[in-house]
Amino acid sequence: MSTTGTTPTADRTAPTAGTSPLSRRGVRIAVGVTLPVVLIVVWFLVTIPGAALVPPYKFPSPASVWQAAVFLGERGELWQFTAISLQRVLIGFAAGASLGVALGGLVGLSRFWDLGLSPSLGVIRAVPSLAWVPLLIVWFNQGEQSKIILIAIGAFFPVFTTVSMALRHVDPHLVELGRSFGFSGIRLFFTVQLPAVLPALFSGLRLALVQAWLFLVAAELIGASMGLGFLLTRGQSTGRVDQIVLAIILLAVIGKLTDSALGLVQRWAVRRWG
Repeated sequence: MSTTGTTPTADRTAPTAGTSPLSRRGVRIAVGVTLPVVLIVVWFLVTIPGAALVPPYKFPSPASVWQAAVFLGERGELWQFTAISLQRVLIGFAAGASLGVALGGLVGLSRFWDLGLSPSLGVIRAVPSLAWVPLLIVWFNQGEQSKIILIAIGAFFPVFTTVSMALRHVDPHLVELGRSFGFSGIRLFFTVQLPAVLPALFSGLRLALVQAWLFLVAAELIGASMGLGFLLTRGQSTGRVDQIVLAIILLAVIGKLTDSALGLVQRWAVRRWG
């Protein structure tokens, strides 16, 4: 009788938990776009021609930024600058993240490598990103190598830190199970240990991608003749605030798109190996 009496209660509460308005995709999208829409409306209102609260030379209107995008697009610079910046980020991110996984694996699984590498890498990590720029320019001039290496440095540390820390807490029973199937060394790492820390790995990768975009701007602000960072610098030197705002918007949008793409890869990887 007690079981029969409690079943309806469970049945009544279960649908309630799953019918929250935020569980609906349309509602989530609407909530997510509310703030950007509000910001665009406010931007439009404070820059209305003839009644602008902020002078146009300090903060351009949405129409001015759109016109700057059209002008640069017609000249081909918009696509060229965006493509070269995206290429630099992807190459630097791939290099830095790969090295971060490799060294993070060594430090996380070996006490010897932990003692040998962690103190030195901790010191290097404390160096501000801009401090690397003069040295990289001396070594590699202002070519692509210096920019990509700087981006790789930025992408390396989030992956290294999260992977090394996560591997120290992998269930030892899981590792022993892998060894019982004949796995060892690199095969054990990629088959058992790395999949066991997938959430931490992708957290590090997504942080690394953000860092890659930050370090890209640092690299292009100082030594570049193309790219979105160069567009920022050129806009400052020529007084084109509309181009500065355009570059900031492009960096934000492309950064979010690359993060969303990495999020899709994360969901696929969790379904595949999680």
